[in-house]
Order: sequence, then C-alpha cells, then structure tokens
Amino acid sequence: MKELTQFVEQENQWSAIFGYAPLSLDIDTDRQKIADKIDARLSPENLTCDGELRGSALQTKARFLRRAAAQLILLDPGVKFYEFS
Repeated sequence: MKELTQFVEQENQWSAIFGYAPLSLDIDTDRQKIADKIDARLSPENLTCDGELRGSALQTKARFLRRAAAQLILLDPGVKFYEFS
C-alpha cells in the first residue's frame, strides 16, 4: 500500500493548499475520488506531461500510478477505472 498511501498524501497536500477537504481511504466515496484522480493522471496527456516526459522518468511515473491503482483495487474491488485496466 506504499504507493497508494503516498499518492493520497500528495493529493491531500495539494488539497490543503486550495482549501479542499482531505481524502481518506476509509471512506468509500473518497476511494472512488482517488480512483478518478489516478485515472486522470494515467491519461496519455497527463502521464507524459503533454509529451515532455519520456524515458525512465515516464516509466517510473507510470509504474507508481499503476501500483497505486492496483493497491486501491485490492482495498476496494468496487472502484471503477477507465485508463487503468
């Protein structure tokens, strides 16, 4: 759960800056919001930073997000993904 926890912590840091409530893995609706955020990061445009990210940096980012998604599915098999399959 390392990547998933790290992803949620990063998202909550950004949320705090903009005054949004933090997300929790303990709340089912938040788990779907987390899945949606991971999905958004996995879209080709976001994943590659509009083509600016390549090579090992791209592979590292994609691997991190895929692991976070897989961990979330283990935690809650009911979450829906579109980019991650």
